[in-house]
Amino acid sequence: MKNEPRYYAHYDSPVGPILLVSDGAALTGLYLNHPPLPADGWREDADAVPFPEARRQLDAYFAGDLRGAFDLPLAPGGTDFQRRVWDELRGIPYGETVSYGELARRVGDPKAARAVGMANGRNPISIIVPCHRVVGAGGKLVGYSGGLPRKSALLAHEQRQAGA
Repeated sequence: MKNEPRYYAHYDSPVGPILLVSDGAALTGLYLNHPPLPADGWREDADAVPFPEARRQLDAYFAGDLRGAFDLPLAPGGTDFQRRVWDELRGIPYGETVSYGELARRVGDPKAARAVGMANGRNPISIIVPCHRVVGAGGKLVGYSGGLPRKSALLAHEQRQAGA
């Protein structure tokens, strides 16, 4: 993996700066807060695949025009369990939320709410893999690597647009 190309680009969003990361074929990261620092061998290239399309879809999302799933090649690194959780996140409808317990049931292990929460927190492709749509019991906003103010802003944005 050390010899694989890594590309990065910056995107200015309404919820703050975003760092996009790609392997040259698929998006491997979208970071809102505490992004990985570009390492040796990483190249800044705003035109690397799939950055132009990711920017176009993010623009549409923030404008309220993209209310379904993003359509981008994704390659998040993680365990099989994490990838199962992240796949399930992509099925949460725009403007809706589910609890960690419900997400655990959806991945087939109702007792794994805590493990689901940890996998959710390690999601490397925020917004596009909508981990912000997972809330605590009773709808309480908890745990978001991008910070709770961003989570709140993303949910409010989606709920406004869904109600429009």
